[in-house]
Amino acid sequence: MSKFAQFMKANKKVQENAFYAATKSLCDENGQPLEWEFRHITSAESESIRDSCMDDFNLGKGNYLPRFKSSEYISKLIAASVVVPDLRDAELQDSYDVKKPEDLLLAMVDDPGEYNRLGNFVQQFLGLNVSFEDKVGEAKN
Repeated sequence: MSKFAQFMKANKKVQENAFYAATKSLCDENGQPLEWEFRHITSAESESIRDSCMDDFNLGKGNYLPRFKSSEYISKLIAASVVVPDLRDAELQDSYDVKKPEDLLLAMVDDPGEYNRLGNFVQQFLGLNVSFEDKVGEAKN
């Protein structure tokens, strides 16, 4: 196989989904927390989400400074990666009286500690918590 052929999409590894119990407040019939299913999102999806979380901060006198809304980014990132439950399902949204996946996520995981752990899990799952130094060390090995 030529080096060029190795880069073909057919040779690309598929990222497996992961499972995580996002909250202890939603349980099965045995009292066990329900596991949610998460998928990897693409770099293009991440960039689109990142762009949607940019805002211009008015410094006055017609001067603006770009501002990144990190908490909104994390919320949208988590919502985009959730497969189960379907955060876009109208019936599920109606049951929590919300209309957006991010709002449903916050309503379902309403404990701040659980939400922070969920954010950490998703960032780790997507590889967003790897430091530059870790990447350099991995590349050297």
